[in-house]
Amino acid sequence: MISYERRQSLLDLLRRQPGLRVPELAKELGVSEGTVRNDLSSLEADGRLERVRGGAVLVEQVGLQNASFSTRHQKRSAEKMLIARYACGLVNDGDSILLDASSTVYCLALALQDRQRLRVITNGLDVARLLAKNPSNMVILIGGVLSQDGSSVTGLFSEQIIQELHIQKAFVSGSGFNLERGLTEVHLSEAQLKRKVIDVSQQVIALVDSSKFGKEDLTHFARPEQISHLFTDAGITPEWIQRLDQAGIAYTICAEEATLAK
Repeated sequence: MISYERRQSLLDLLRRQPGLRVPELAKELGVSEGTVRNDLSSLEADGRLERVRGGAVLVEQVGLQNASFSTRHQKRSAEKMLIARYACGLVNDGDSILLDASSTVYCLALALQDRQRLRVITNGLDVARLLAKNPSNMVILIGGVLSQDGSSVTGLFSEQIIQELHIQKAFVSGSGFNLERGLTEVHLSEAQLKRKVIDVSQQVIALVDSSKFGKEDLTHFARPEQISHLFTDAGITPEWIQRLDQAGIAYTICAEEATLAK
C-alpha cells in the first residue's frame, strides 16, 4: 500500500471510529506505530486532522463554529475522545437520548455518527448541527435563551419542553465531581436544566474526565445516587477508585489497552 492509499485508509478509520489511538491504527493498517505517527504528522500539516495525545481527531469531525467551545473541546481532548468511544457502546440504533452542551458530550456525538434513527434531545448547538447531518436522526434542539458564548440554550422554555419528554438515556458532564454533592456546574442555568433532565430520564450516564474529580463548582445538579454509570479515564487515582467502590457507583475506566468496569 502506497503512502497516499494508506493515509486515505487512516482517515477512513478515524471517520468510522473516532478516538482510535496510534497502536490501534497501526494494527488495523498492518504497519508500525512509527509509520502511523509519520502519517498523522503529514496529514496534520495538510490540515486534515488535529493531533491529540496518543492519536488524532479529524478536522472535518470537529467542525466547531464557536471559538470558546472549541477551546474547551481541545482541553484533555484525548481523554474525552477515549471516554466517548466507550460510552457510545450504550447507545443503540433508534434510542431516545439527551446530550448536554458540554465539550465531553460533544465528543460522544462524534462517536455516534454511525448510529441510525436516533432521537436526540440537546441544548448544545454544535451537537445538534453534527447529528442532524444524518437524515435518519431526529434532532430536537431545545428552545430558550442563547448562552453568552453562543454554544447552548437554557431557560424556562427549555425546562418546559423537557418535562414533556421521555428520555431513555441522558449523557451529561460537569465542571466538577465529588461524593458529597455529585456533579457540579459553574453555570446556574445549565445546572437547572440538567436537574430537569435527570427527573425525566431512565438512566443518567456521567462522562467525567479524571481532572474533574475532587473539584466542586457553584451548584450541583446530580447526586451520586442519581448516576446510573460513570465513565472516566485512566488518570483517575487509586484513592478515587476506592472511594467509588465504597460508594457503590458503577463506573468504567477507559484506557488504551483495556477497560476496567465495575
